[in-house]
Amino acid sequence: MNLNSADAAFTALLAQNLPAGSLSETEPRHLEEPRGRWQGRAGPMVRPRTTEEVARIVTLAADARVGIIPYGGGTGLVGGQISPEGPLPLILSLERINALRDIYAQENVLICEAGCVLADIQSAAEEVDRLFPLSLASEGSARIGGNLATNAGGTAVLRYGNARDLCLGVEAVLPDGQIWHGLKRLRKDNTGYDLRNLLIGSEGTLGIITAAALKLSPRPAQSGTAFFVVPSPAAALSLLALARGQLGEMVSGFELINGQGLRFLSEVLPNVRQPFETPPEWCVLIEVGLVSGMDPASALERVFEEASAQGLALDGLIAQNAQQSKDFWSVREHIPEANKRIGAIISSDVSLPLGCIAGFITRARQLIAEVGAFRINCFGHLGDGNLHFNIFPVPGETAAQHNDKRAALQRVVHDLVHDLDGSVSAEHGIGRLKVDDLQRYGDPAKLSAMRAVKAALDPVGIMNPGALFKT
Repeated sequence: MNLNSADAAFTALLAQNLPAGSLSETEPRHLEEPRGRWQGRAGPMVRPRTTEEVARIVTLAADARVGIIPYGGGTGLVGGQISPEGPLPLILSLERINALRDIYAQENVLICEAGCVLADIQSAAEEVDRLFPLSLASEGSARIGGNLATNAGGTAVLRYGNARDLCLGVEAVLPDGQIWHGLKRLRKDNTGYDLRNLLIGSEGTLGIITAAALKLSPRPAQSGTAFFVVPSPAAALSLLALARGQLGEMVSGFELINGQGLRFLSEVLPNVRQPFETPPEWCVLIEVGLVSGMDPASALERVFEEASAQGLALDGLIAQNAQQSKDFWSVREHIPEANKRIGAIISSDVSLPLGCIAGFITRARQLIAEVGAFRINCFGHLGDGNLHFNIFPVPGETAAQHNDKRAALQRVVHDLVHDLDGSVSAEHGIGRLKVDDLQRYGDPAKLSAMRAVKAALDPVGIMNPGALFKT
């Protein structure tokens, strides 16, 4: 593709066609991403207030052959919101398109705009005694448009599904400037190709989501949280099967936590209250949401008793109140921050068939040890097969000292994942970080179809150039 830079002439064209105040200076936060892998460039930034303004901007960009980088909350971890090279793009922020349009409590539907912060959507649902279950560590700043564009996962996928499963319809601006009015509240709509699911997970490369009809759920009558110490990841998987055998879909969260992650917390975030005086090598954090008449503590005690009898649980702590439950989840939610402060050499977001997880962890550790001496923090959403397998330097060394090994270490992990029929991108997307991985591990027929769809919908190539595909 041959794109043009968003130069002074194009900026002036935007100013002539948009309301006053739509253009602004790019702030440093718009040029950074959480892991510091890339630095963006200070191109012009536009802050539309309506979907119609977005359509006008996209039309002008298509005519001028200027690339557009959609920007939501900036929390993405694969560089999808950063353009480090190529012609200077236009940064299109959705932060002002943030209205809560309507709530249909009896239908369990909430309609909001793409710039709404995830935590605010959760609060709006709670006000009508409903639950929007998408939950991420970054929910205080992540915006729903980006969550849908990357098909975000989080801690409640086991019960409620990914962002894709929580969306009934979207409104979006297509690459030619057309507005697709797809905000239907329907559970069933078999009228041809499913454009909603095509746009969800496309990372802004096929259009810009401006609003969404989201699926709400009844709030559980009672919730309970527990930490169980397990002898191994294999035992954790057996414990998951046991818990779901007793409680079915009422198990809403099941997180695997490695002792290395707890030791990192002690090292760099000592104020985070940990449940065990001595960090166990493996433990799981379980969340259950129960129907009326069931007692969470009793239900979790029954799970623990059976697990202990089978040798699947060595110790356990059950939260006795809401504050303890919050403290338990605080441990899990602060692990990524501790990882960031320690400084990872590589951070992997992978998914595997559940039956392959234990073998993957063992074999990956062996293969990494052949490369050198490192610390490994393996944790994640065990219930849906999503692991974060992160590699760190040993004490006294820094990640920068191992830059020459980064590619080899990542290749070891991703090759093993691929061999086990897993995915090298579970919930963070491809962005710019994993473009080469998508080409290396992607099915040829799928890649061919993806390129055909991209060419059909965005022939000029203005939508988030450099994400998913090389420019």
